[in-house]
Amino acid sequence: MSRAAGRGGQVGTPWRGVRGPAGQELARFHREPDRHSRRQMGMASLCLALAVVAVLGVVALKVHQVRLSYKLEALRAARVQTQEVNRRLQVEVASLTSPARLETRARVELGMAHPGRGQVLLAREYVAGGTGVGRAEGPRTAAVARPAPVERIR
Repeated sequence: MSRAAGRGGQVGTPWRGVRGPAGQELARFHREPDRHSRRQMGMASLCLALAVVAVLGVVALKVHQVRLSYKLEALRAARVQTQEVNRRLQVEVASLTSPARLETRARVELGMAHPGRGQVLLAREYVAGGTGVGRAEGPRTAAVARPAPVERIR
């Protein structure tokens, strides 16, 4: 017989007796698991975990936003530098291809001079839409006035 059953014949009492130093029985309660409170604790733990995940997600998004803003600022600075280099190169191209500079360079470095009146000959013009044969007027110089443009035959 068990100790609880031997003491008065009560089976399944809510406490089990334990003898103390003076021979007295000390009460020790036995608790049954409560499913409702266990479910509530599980739901509370789940809600807390979801809240922690949500906060960490927001923090991660903010960190990502800060990183992207730093990248954006670096790209803007690089764009400004590139635009400045592009502007300087355009000024350099304009100065290198100016007609006055080219003429000076041709005279000084290559020894060229302006052509005389009789030295300039214009190429023969082709009749548009015709046989493709050059006009047989003979060579023209720059001093001769140009004839009116030839009309196209449609």
